[in-house]
Amino acid sequence: MAGLAHAGADPIPAVAGIGLRAPHHAAFLGSPPGIGWVEVHSENYLGGAALRVLDEVREVCPLSLHGVGLSLGSAAGVNPHHLARIAALARRIRPSLCSEHLAWSAVDHRFLADLLPLPLTEESLAVVCRNVDAVQSALGLRILIENPATYLQFRHSTIPEPEFLTALAARTGCGLICDVNNIVVSTTNHGWNAERYLRALPAEAIGEYHLAGHSPAGNGTPLLLDTHDRAVAPTVWALFEMALRLIGPRPTLIERDAALPPLAVLLEEAAQADRRLACCRGHTGDAVAA
Repeated sequence: MAGLAHAGADPIPAVAGIGLRAPHHAAFLGSPPGIGWVEVHSENYLGGAALRVLDEVREVCPLSLHGVGLSLGSAAGVNPHHLARIAALARRIRPSLCSEHLAWSAVDHRFLADLLPLPLTEESLAVVCRNVDAVQSALGLRILIENPATYLQFRHSTIPEPEFLTALAARTGCGLICDVNNIVVSTTNHGWNAERYLRALPAEAIGEYHLAGHSPAGNGTPLLLDTHDRAVAPTVWALFEMALRLIGPRPTLIERDAALPPLAVLLEEAAQADRRLACCRGHTGDAVAA
């Protein structure tokens, strides 16, 4: 969409950041670390004391808003009340990046407790494009859409996932998050080829990487679960290095949402990502968020 801003007041260079969760607020603000940027889940900061904390964080370093509740795959459209609250937050915080998921999570504007997969069809693509257009118009910002971690495939899906994401970016002007952990989870679960998946993504649309940990489902099945409850897996680091070679450096997030370690542990993982980004920049030159 023409006229959309691509970044807030402080564009994020191709450096590592961390997901900032409530248990780490005091440690982070008490002695702000030298981290390139942080991401928060938008829905946790829509008012009250949490929003005031976010005002303080915004003074320390660039900030990304990552939504979990806009339900971009909902045929009924985006909840206008919820979208208005997210837009108000974005106006107040002026995020450097703003993002959401390729998923649906609401029926008749009643929210469910998960990010659910879509059948990848032309009909679904039209729905998601319409909703992304509505969100970008309300925010006045280009948003990034994250590829999902999935555990099933719909028989009537007709569009491979990377092609679906490519078409979404082309039709709406949105960018994409390349969630490397989600690619590892989905390609393992479905028997896809991870390198082929990466090569099929439009490099020019990738504005961010996500790195996280996952866990096996157990019970003797090969299924992986996107749990975000442990360190970045070796397979994710390896695929991240491949992504850097194929796509290039981008702002890179370390995600942890459960079994949170001390803040210092997340900062060390971010340092590991920064070392890989620096090595890549040595060959390709610096990059900033698209």
